[in-house]
Amino acid sequence: MRPHSSALLARGLACCLVLGLAFLDPKRWAAQAVGANGGSMLGDVNISAILDSLSVGYDKRVRPNYGGTPVEVGITMYVLSISSLSEVQMDFTLDFYFRQFWKDPRLSFRKRPGVEQLSVGSDFIKSIWVPDTFFVNEKQSYFHIATTSNEFIRIHHTGSITRSIRLTITASCPMNLQYFPMDRQLCNIEIESFGYTMRDIRYKWNEGPNSVGVSNEVSLPQFKVLGHRQRAHEISLTTGNYSRLACEIQFVRSMGYYLIQIYIPSGLIVIISWVSFWLNRNATPARVALGVTTVLTMTTLMSSTNAALPKISYVKSIDVYLGTCFVMVFASLLEYATVGYMAKRIQMRKNRFMAIQKIAESKKVNLDTANPPGPPGDGPKQTITFGPREPTECLANPF
Repeated sequence: MRPHSSALLARGLACCLVLGLAFLDPKRWAAQAVGANGGSMLGDVNISAILDSLSVGYDKRVRPNYGGTPVEVGITMYVLSISSLSEVQMDFTLDFYFRQFWKDPRLSFRKRPGVEQLSVGSDFIKSIWVPDTFFVNEKQSYFHIATTSNEFIRIHHTGSITRSIRLTITASCPMNLQYFPMDRQLCNIEIESFGYTMRDIRYKWNEGPNSVGVSNEVSLPQFKVLGHRQRAHEISLTTGNYSRLACEIQFVRSMGYYLIQIYIPSGLIVIISWVSFWLNRNATPARVALGVTTVLTMTTLMSSTNAALPKISYVKSIDVYLGTCFVMVFASLLEYATVGYMAKRIQMRKNRFMAIQKIAESKKVNLDTANPPGPPGDGPKQTITFGPREPTECLANPF
């Protein structure tokens, strides 16, 4: 009985000790309990305890160094793909990694062996302050959540924060189509803080000219990426001055599609319309059918080309080309109409001349019938009659 009582007493003391520790410091006890299972231990370092200590007394509603120098937020981008560039909607869509770098001294921790930085999931972001970055010319955007939220955060022991997220954004891109389809377009992504002015946040390209990268796998059906550049400037609004970054991507249009679908067919239509010049002018059905068909084909081609473009008020390069082709095709139809009209006039004159000539010949025949030819002096004798002879008065010669 005595050894059994001692065992019960020892168990009771152990339970009391555990309950006492849990009551005094529940977070630390829970972290150590998890660490005992190996879930948050790196060697002898308790990672969960570090993360729990960072959130003690932390207010995510206030930016780092509030009231002091503005927070510098570095930006880098890596474009994975550009899925579309629409002339009708005046926008483009790209998929990219978006990374932000800033320093929050409140999240610094003591450096330990093998623990210089902590990589945590997206859930931890909800418990710390993050810049209210947005895209100024964004029309539509969404986060990627397959298979989990494509987002992470890294906390360096000095308090430097790295946040990376994958985004797909459709941004507006005003285009000048004056030289379409031999044009070049410049589209940009503008980055800015929604609420913090330059007294609170200043944006910068974290790696200078190399802050934006474009994958070699980026390809578009009708465009080629010529290059990109970055710039930073200050924008003045009614609510204050804001720091803004811009990434500009230049595109050049590929001519292959338009050569095959528009330029070559329209040129062949013009050549076909010229075939009527070698047809007999009396072949009216063939020439009229050829002229009308080529005119209607050019009209359809012009309509289909402009249907795929926005309704703009200025003249495009392709409008000049198609308009010239249409004038040449229509001129060939007018040429046949002119030739037909002139031929009709010539025929009318010829018919009139032949009628006059026939009338003249008929009159000549009538004269020849009235006076048939014969030997000299054998013709009808003409009788000449004289009137009564009047008496003449003889004048005497006085000499």
